[in-house]
Amino acid sequence: MTRPAPEDPRAARTRARLRAALLAECAERPLEEVGVAALARRAEVGRATFYVHYDGLEALAVDACADVVREAVQALHAWRGRPDPVHAPPALAEFFASLTPHAGLYRALLSPGGGGPLGRVLHRDLRAYSLRERELAGAADPPLVASAVAATFAGVLADWLHGLLDAGPAEIADQVWQLLVALHASR
Repeated sequence: MTRPAPEDPRAARTRARLRAALLAECAERPLEEVGVAALARRAEVGRATFYVHYDGLEALAVDACADVVREAVQALHAWRGRPDPVHAPPALAEFFASLTPHAGLYRALLSPGGGGPLGRVLHRDLRAYSLRERELAGAADPPLVASAVAATFAGVLADWLHGLLDAGPAEIADQVWQLLVALHASR
């Protein structure tokens, strides 16, 4: 078995600075108004260095928001034993509440219905995790239910961020949780 080569620490630091600069820029203006030159200056790197690491602002934005995907997956699986069918785990409500500071950026990358570049990453990662969990548990129809869980969560999250669902973070967490529990119980 071969191990992947360790990442160059300098490259990791540069990408971290670019991600932090993007989040700071997007706190001040929408993603579509952010320019590579201003972003590179803020990150204290050259424009060419930006393109060594990313092929464009969208790729950087998806990378900067990848933690949101990991947090979503963890929040959805932050329970043990039998899940409460009505109330979401506290981590899920905390996840929805944590989205507020960068909601504009998430809306730019996650279109209504759950599409867009961040939606594709969220769907892929959540489906893979759900599929693995269902297979380990010996549950019925792992691929079907994993797809439904990923699509439901990504769609509800995106619609909520776009203001298509009127609910606070705790309320939307409970609502999406009830849908997901029903999906898991249906098969």
